[in-house]
Amino acid sequence: MSYEIKVLDLMDVDVESSFLVLAHRMGVVTRAKTWAYLILGGSDAILVDSGASSPEIMGRLGMVGYTSEHQQLESQLARHGVGLGDVRWILHTHAHIDHAGQDDRFPAATVVMTRRELEFSASGLMGAQYPPEYVKHHIDRLHTPRALRLLDLELSGPDEILPGIVCEMTGGHTEGSMNILVETADGTACFCGDIMYDVHNAVVEPYHVALDCEPQVTGNHALTKRQEKAAIKRALNSGRYILTGHDYPARVEHGRVVERMAGDTVPGPCTPVADWTRPAPSATPV
Repeated sequence: MSYEIKVLDLMDVDVESSFLVLAHRMGVVTRAKTWAYLILGGSDAILVDSGASSPEIMGRLGMVGYTSEHQQLESQLARHGVGLGDVRWILHTHAHIDHAGQDDRFPAATVVMTRRELEFSASGLMGAQYPPEYVKHHIDRLHTPRALRLLDLELSGPDEILPGIVCEMTGGHTEGSMNILVETADGTACFCGDIMYDVHNAVVEPYHVALDCEPQVTGNHALTKRQEKAAIKRALNSGRYILTGHDYPARVEHGRVVERMAGDTVPGPCTPVADWTRPAPSATPV
């Protein structure tokens, strides 16, 4: 089975830079992307993460979100001939405020996450990063036939949930985060969630790191720094592409990022790291 991945541009967010990379440019506000992804090529449309419920909800974290009409989820899906009712599966790297906010718009879909992520979201350990309305929606799905599938990856090991799509524990960011490994015509793509927000300063030129091949962690994680670093290394060695929740996709060779991608399709055109320039933000407030 070979899939094609579409990048869905759902929101821009103003965030303090050291949230993205630990201690980097402290006090400086940076605008970051928020992606979801559409997986095509199988019998059903598959969505990876669903974005925030609204840009305004980011204010609960002291952030400012911006969403244009073009960035509405239905608009992004329609660009690829997919409607809300066509989505059969929603796979969650994790269930934070900017990743699981529109699940209620897909009552006929099955949401897939780890059991540990559902437990962690209800624990209160990360506060407003798991809004109560999101948590309640997922709890309600527990009692709706086939509305929710929970994976026990830390016990079962990697699980091939659909042909050519394997889920494994991430081991970073949140206690229940998972990587989603998808087979494409050009090798495996690893959806690794938020173990990296800023690929360049995390792994291309790791900020304030002296060790060789040592990544820098984010300023927003629930596990130890060693676990976070290991999670990044695992993703870099999981395949040919890494797709994060907030930065542009990257192509990897032998555990190193060699090219970046600004298009909306993976596999797709790539730019060597040395020539890469991050595209300017496009969103304006609604």
